[in-house]
Amino acid sequence: MGLPSPFLEELTARTPMAALVGRRVKLSRNGRHWVGLCPFHGEKTPSFHVYDDHFHCFGCGAHGDAISFIMQSQGASFMEAVQQLAADAGLEMPKLSPAAASAERRRRDLHQVLEAAQQFYQQRLFLPEGRRALDYLRGRRLSDGVVERFGLGWAGDGRGTLAAQLLREGIGTECLVEVGLMRPGEKGRPAAEFFFGRLMFPIRDRRGNLISFGGRVLGDGQPKYLNGPETALFSKRRSLYALDLAREAMRSGASLVVVEGYMDVIALHQAGIEGTVAPLGTALASEQLEELWRLAPAPILCFDGDSAGARAAARAAEAALPLLAPDRTLQVATLPPGEDPDSFIRGHGAAAFQAVLKAGRPLAQALFQLMKEGVDLASPEHRTAFRLRLENAARRISDRALAREYRQALLEQFFETRRRRLPHAAPTHPPHLPALGADRVAAERGRILTAILLHHPTLLGDVEHAYAQVEL
Repeated sequence: MGLPSPFLEELTARTPMAALVGRRVKLSRNGRHWVGLCPFHGEKTPSFHVYDDHFHCFGCGAHGDAISFIMQSQGASFMEAVQQLAADAGLEMPKLSPAAASAERRRRDLHQVLEAAQQFYQQRLFLPEGRRALDYLRGRRLSDGVVERFGLGWAGDGRGTLAAQLLREGIGTECLVEVGLMRPGEKGRPAAEFFFGRLMFPIRDRRGNLISFGGRVLGDGQPKYLNGPETALFSKRRSLYALDLAREAMRSGASLVVVEGYMDVIALHQAGIEGTVAPLGTALASEQLEELWRLAPAPILCFDGDSAGARAAARAAEAALPLLAPDRTLQVATLPPGEDPDSFIRGHGAAAFQAVLKAGRPLAQALFQLMKEGVDLASPEHRTAFRLRLENAARRISDRALAREYRQALLEQFFETRRRRLPHAAPTHPPHLPALGADRVAAERGRILTAILLHHPTLLGDVEHAYAQVEL
């Protein structure tokens, strides 16, 4: 909803910036303003300045008012930031219009429908019918505590059981279709449950509201992973698995890590790497990148160590290019061939995985390596085509100054690669000349002097006596 300008002006006027920022950043007074280390990028020399009505970082360019600070530091939406500041300032939020209030009540009702379904799925996981799914999770070394924390469950093979259970709770078929738990009936057929015979993964928004499910088939069925359909609550392009948990962990200083799958996320959380999220079975979309940058200026991509993982990282890197800015980028961490985050953490431990993250490369370096993968640079034609690809990639960056820097960085790597490919010629040496004896040296000098005098006879008077001693 739109908020009245006078309300927003009063809200920012009642919010002392130094006190707000000081909850998160240690500030020192510097004349009429305050200075501290920027909370949005790593730095050792303070460049983050806080004034009466705004903040500005001269290092990364972060800038804004009190509402912006809450949004950027907590990954909050505009409305969430306003509500938090209003509560702190003792201001009452403006009333919703009747239509907006009705829509908000409907959203809350739909969230509750999904919560009821999650409880149903989770209960079935611990019943005899869910034994196969529970054994699978324990075989992946997941503790019961982690299984419960993520709300994992089991959608059994008995179709219609979810609808029957929720109907007893007053939730009808129409509502289940609206939240994506049932497919609408067609050609006289009744509505059917969307998930059955699958391990269930609840999907929540950044605030922890349940918005959909993902399901994994056990065995040889296809598709292996299935997400719920698009609904009023759920958009796959805007959602990230475990975003709510990662957001909470980042308040305690966790790094933001992006992996490929549900099980990767859960395994890393269990190992204490809790700032981890995953896209929902697709390449990172621009909307998901925006969500990531709301939490951190440089999320770390850590996809599987195989060709598919490399392709996914390349697609994510190229999707990010038009959105890059001086204060937001990506890093890319690379796993050994054949490893994924889940297998690596189980085989090598959390410390080794942290080392992989620490060795992550800046996007400009990683992008070059990903684009070069499988490219033949043996001929001038191939090298020219690859160079044009690099220049076109840099050209996609909207920030012109940053685009120039990327072009330079990519071409420097290109020319360095080309130099390494050139064959090294054997060192050349001047031809060996035999040493001249003293007599031959004197004769040679005489001939040179004679030649000079022939061209410049006026010099003879100056050297006549010496020239008379020369033996030719």
